[in-house]
Amino acid sequence: MNLVIFGPPGAGKGTQSKFIAEKFNLFQLSTGEFLRKEISKNTPIGKKISSIINEGNLVSDQIVSDLIEKIISNKEYKNRIIFDGYPRNLNQAKNLDNLLKKYKQKIDIVLKLSVSLQTIKKRISERRSQEKRPDDNEEIAAKRYETYEKSTEPIIEYYKKLNLLKVVDGERPIHQINTEISDIISLI
Repeated sequence: MNLVIFGPPGAGKGTQSKFIAEKFNLFQLSTGEFLRKEISKNTPIGKKISSIINEGNLVSDQIVSDLIEKIISNKEYKNRIIFDGYPRNLNQAKNLDNLLKKYKQKIDIVLKLSVSLQTIKKRISERRSQEKRPDDNEEIAAKRYETYEKSTEPIIEYYKKLNLLKVVDGERPIHQINTEISDIISLI
């Protein structure tokens, strides 16, 4: 089973992805973590990524696609991937479908954690006091929420048309969200 999990920054994607990965023996593919890992390994592509980021630019869809293909093509992860926060645009979604087809796989389900901006601001405030993350403030949270909503709308519609989308109420306590997600996955 391969799945995609969406949600605005602060929605709990990482928390839920870790839970799903452990419970269902899946591999969590967080593109941000994957990019940082390539940089730390000092691979040729890692050096290129580091240079792009250090110049203040976004890593291209092609580089991200190449890294994702390395995971998809690895038999150890075949039909066992959680795409955490990826794809981020419609081109990436279509490219992901093509990559999966190339390796005789597919997306089985797309989970969207539905969370209000008010809840995100509250969570970001709590996280800021615990983790001291510099990007965790209400103003940045509001901008990131707006950007997320606008950029993912076409992808959400794309997966809705493919009948893969399940919306999960992300406003509830973590254990209740875990239970709902487990129930959804168990039906696949």
